[in-house]
Amino acid sequence: MKEIRWHGRGGQGAVTASIILAEAATMEGLYAQAFPEFGPERRGAPVRAYTRISESPVLSRSPITSPDIVVVLDPSLPPQLYLMGLKDGGVVVINTKRSPKEVWELARRKVVTVDGTGIALKFLKVPIVNVAMLGALARALDRPSLDSIAKATLKVLFGFMPQASLEALRGALAEPLMANLAVLHEAFNSAEVAEA
Repeated sequence: MKEIRWHGRGGQGAVTASIILAEAATMEGLYAQAFPEFGPERRGAPVRAYTRISESPVLSRSPITSPDIVVVLDPSLPPQLYLMGLKDGGVVVINTKRSPKEVWELARRKVVTVDGTGIALKFLKVPIVNVAMLGALARALDRPSLDSIAKATLKVLFGFMPQASLEALRGALAEPLMANLAVLHEAFNSAEVAEA
């Protein structure tokens, strides 16, 4: 089982990203669950969300205390918050302009960095980084694939489930759908990885 813990602030889309990832996993025949954990429910408050992905049914509904991967949507969150309980050999996927080496020095784990905020602003014109972080996360996962994550993004965000391949639909989709796919692919392609 892969356990992913998402760290962000209200309004950044951590909960939605956890749901998109779970949906992508089920598209590939895997079992998955996603759920949030809220403190004060207001924009800007720290938020945690969880995703579990497995080849067998997922029965636990408890918060993930020892994740395989942490995804950090807001780099201003204190490292002790998101590194807490991260397994040895775990991965930190973080939205930052810092180099992977700088973040590795702090985390001492495999690190995937991406300027999710810059990418979101470029294509969406708003700093909602969840789709960018899904693209970076795809660099750290064997499954689900980037293609499944893209289809799940369209399904969860827009209620659109493409029957044809995304490549065949390129250019035929409405602007908001294309913009989100552009964010996903740009983040995947520009994410940098550092490990010991």
